[in-house]
Amino acid sequence: MINVAVKAARAAGAIINRAALDVESVRVSQKQVNDFVTEVDQASEQMIIETLLGAYPGHAIWAEESGREHGAKDSEFTWIIDPLDGTTNFIHGLPIYCVSIALAVRGKVEQAVIYDPSRNDLFTATKGRGSYMNNRRIRVAKRTRLQECLISTGFPYRVDDNVNHYLRMMGDMMTRTAGLRRPGAAALDLAYVAAGFTDGFFELGLQPWDVAAGSLLITEAGGLVGNLSGDADFLEQRECLAANPRIYGQMVNVLGKYSKFAGAGDKAAVRAAVSELAAAASPDTAGDDAQSDADAPF
Repeated sequence: MINVAVKAARAAGAIINRAALDVESVRVSQKQVNDFVTEVDQASEQMIIETLLGAYPGHAIWAEESGREHGAKDSEFTWIIDPLDGTTNFIHGLPIYCVSIALAVRGKVEQAVIYDPSRNDLFTATKGRGSYMNNRRIRVAKRTRLQECLISTGFPYRVDDNVNHYLRMMGDMMTRTAGLRRPGAAALDLAYVAAGFTDGFFELGLQPWDVAAGSLLITEAGGLVGNLSGDADFLEQRECLAANPRIYGQMVNVLGKYSKFAGAGDKAAVRAAVSELAAAASPDTAGDDAQSDADAPF
């Protein structure tokens, strides 16, 4: 199964690389504000689906662009696909994007492939057999102090994202780490944590196809992945945190209060802090921002 997934990812990567040679000619449409899809996303997804179903016609498909339209509807095997993670980077010519393919068996991810076509880097993992980058075994970083760590994240970009809430999270992390990075492709961010290039990752608003493959890479490389509260059953909860076990615990201590699963006291404290931040940033609209924060699910 992992070999078929690798074949699908490389075929999709070839489509992406050809398009990258003349990215300005690629047709782009907008699913919603700042959420783009290109003909390359769609062609890549079609190639992946055809390759996977050619080998396993009885399997189910869950893909970013076509949802559950293809494949079987009642299989215990489900391929979770992001055909081009980092589309905004791609359409600007910034070579930080990837193909992400995971196989979930009865809801648990057991196979994972993340392929970076611009660098020809291939990350793979099979449950119980470790994580690999270009056929070399990888492990999460060994740092034990958060203040020495390089942490990756993703910034809000949707209209309905609570930006002030995120700024508060980012501020808490910036003061406790060696640095934050925002590359722009969550699946690749998780692969880099698995490889030890960065020490941890956190982001809100992610979909299962953004994190499914990366989550297995992390755990098979000796790390932990879950929601901001530290719960490992996170795949459809739209919040993700990953790191080695020592750093994971320290990140949960900092970010857990921002989780939608945090206790009432923590949520109230966060709302107060966010309202204060909004007031400082824009005194004329502080009341509106405070009301917006109060209505938010955090």
